Amino acid sequence: MKAQKGFTLIELMIVVAIIGILAAIAIPQYQDYTARTQVTRAVSEVSALKTAAESAILEGKEIVSSKTPTKDQYDIGFTGSTLLKGSEKGHITVKNGTLPTVQLEATLDGSSGAAIKGAVITVSRTADGVWGCSISSTPANWKPNYAPSNCPKS
Repeated sequence: MKAQKGFTLIELMIVVAIIGILAAIAIPQYQDYTARTQVTRAVSEVSALKTAAESAILEGKEIVSSKTPTKDQYDIGFTGSTLLKGSEKGHITVKNGTLPTVQLEATLDGSSGAAIKGAVITVSRTADGVWGCSISSTPANWKPNYAPSNCPKS
């Protein structure tokens, strides 16, 4: 009898089945991981503007996200993001209440995943100087674990 070389068909089918099972588990987990990291990144990008907003408040200027601020305005210096909706500087919407309250809003869009597209990140400052973060307007397939612990879904 001749010595067998290589794999039999049954062995190859078993390997393909195992790879299929592993892929069925790994792909959804990877998609969740990607969505979580994109939300965390966007929250970090918006939160990074708190320092500039504080400077504007100290100077008594209106906070804007504009290429051409006037002398009474303070550009928070946002350079843009591939995850957020809008033009280069228009990714962040600044809602100036009565100073010193401020809201910085950003909508996930662009290259963000379908599971998080449309969610709105709001970083806000109270008159007492306390900063908070929340996520709203989430899409239907949003999962609670997408939001970082420091910025829960409202």
